[in-house]
Amino acid sequence: MTGTQAVLFVLFILRLNRETNGFLSISPDKIKRLSDYFLVRSPEVFNRVNQPDLSSTRALSSQAQGAVPPGGVGGSGYRVSETQFQEKYFQQVLDHFNFNSYGDGTFKQRYLITDQYWDRGQGPIFFYTGNEGDIWAFALNSGFITELAAQEHALVIFAEHRYYGKSLPFGDASFKVPEIGLLTVEQALADYAVLITELKKQLNATASPVIVFGGSYGGMLSVYMRLRYPNIVTGALAASAPVVSTAGLGDPRQFFRDVTLDFERYNPACKDAVKSAFRQLENLAKLQDYGRIQAEFSLCATPSSWRDVHQLYGFLRNGFTLMAMLDYPYSTHFMGNLPANPVKVACDTILNGTDMLRALRDTVGIVYNSTGELACYDLYTLYIECADPTGCGLGSDSLAWDYQACTEVELCYESNNVTDMFPVMPFTEQDREAYCRKKWGVSPRPGWLRTQYWADALSTASNIIFSNGDLDPWANGGIRNSLSPSLIAINITDGAHHLDLRGSNVADPASVRNVRKREAEIIAQWIKAGS
Repeated sequence: MTGTQAVLFVLFILRLNRETNGFLSISPDKIKRLSDYFLVRSPEVFNRVNQPDLSSTRALSSQAQGAVPPGGVGGSGYRVSETQFQEKYFQQVLDHFNFNSYGDGTFKQRYLITDQYWDRGQGPIFFYTGNEGDIWAFALNSGFITELAAQEHALVIFAEHRYYGKSLPFGDASFKVPEIGLLTVEQALADYAVLITELKKQLNATASPVIVFGGSYGGMLSVYMRLRYPNIVTGALAASAPVVSTAGLGDPRQFFRDVTLDFERYNPACKDAVKSAFRQLENLAKLQDYGRIQAEFSLCATPSSWRDVHQLYGFLRNGFTLMAMLDYPYSTHFMGNLPANPVKVACDTILNGTDMLRALRDTVGIVYNSTGELACYDLYTLYIECADPTGCGLGSDSLAWDYQACTEVELCYESNNVTDMFPVMPFTEQDREAYCRKKWGVSPRPGWLRTQYWADALSTASNIIFSNGDLDPWANGGIRNSLSPSLIAINITDGAHHLDLRGSNVADPASVRNVRKREAEIIAQWIKAGS
């Protein structure tokens, strides 16, 4: 589960808590309505979903407003000043690489744009390479970009990835076979290249250098844009971009090992407590004591098979994954009322529990039941198993990501209860192949991203910043050491998933404030050289 899926997933859970009012049964129609709700139509809708009163939320102000904080980018304070993004649509080519398949067919690609800070025709263009979700979610949670735009007098564009949000090439039929076949990294990059080129013409900004930004999968796309279209893109900031692990390289145990390490770093007893709780659950499952499992975990339905137990394992593991990824030093109300430092809160919860199973339930309840209003958990509604063991999220965006995980993006991560604190849950290449052939009728293409976009063999590229936080379980799937003077790896102490892209907050650690300043200096050099 990437950062975007985490955001939208937790938003879904919060809304679900409100909508169900604690009832034990949830109709399929309501679930569909709720999942569709998170195809966010506007900033107003986004804000209304996130929390009852966003006007008092300091964290959102720093994210959504886009003001330069006192002391400049990376400062410890901020000034609230609304950034007025305009929502627009671009007639995008359906298939960039086959002139016969869809002829001159196009679809409406959504993008957001603000020229609030732009030195028209002269200033740079900051372009966010949208990833696996609604583009408003990115625009309202990447305050660093607008802070830097104010400093550099830049035009800011957030482009939505095809097959996500409202950029659906075939409308409601987009997730059917063969229509979904045009969902590829290559097509998405071509979309961005065409969009940038055409907008520069329309805005008389053909001489303006373009800097691309992205987080997680979006960070991968920013790297790929610099590799594939260096004639269009001057430089790239890739935050928390796992360009190595998603190309099939590295240790499949790494991700859940690093999730575990986050909790162990806070308190070694925390990892032991979680392992002990899972061991008790496993013993109940072996005894087929499904009634007690239902009671201990407040499940809406009594498990009746190993499949249900496996689903429960995934549900629980997913909760810990989200808390590790979103371990920010301030409360993120727009992410479903997660508390500040959720890893600490989780460890304190399980360590203070008297009944280990119920303590495990309450710990993941920090994610799934932050309001305390859900009377029970529907395992198959709240968690969907897919080709990404870290989670695909919920709603239609999860279908698109599942397809990508079945084709180009390799996510064969496993937990083994030895190097991590979770139940044994393998996910091999063979498992992926079987799942994807059954679900989508496709066979994954191992090694394709490495062939196309170089993975760890990036030394001949230039002008890319790879930033990673040491609290982020995705970090060790990316570039942690600089490869050249212009391929710069920046590591953020006490940094969670792409913390540096978020707007300045008074609770930010000094490390991320310093990193943002350094990133701003490097990008300023790129702009000067490219102007």
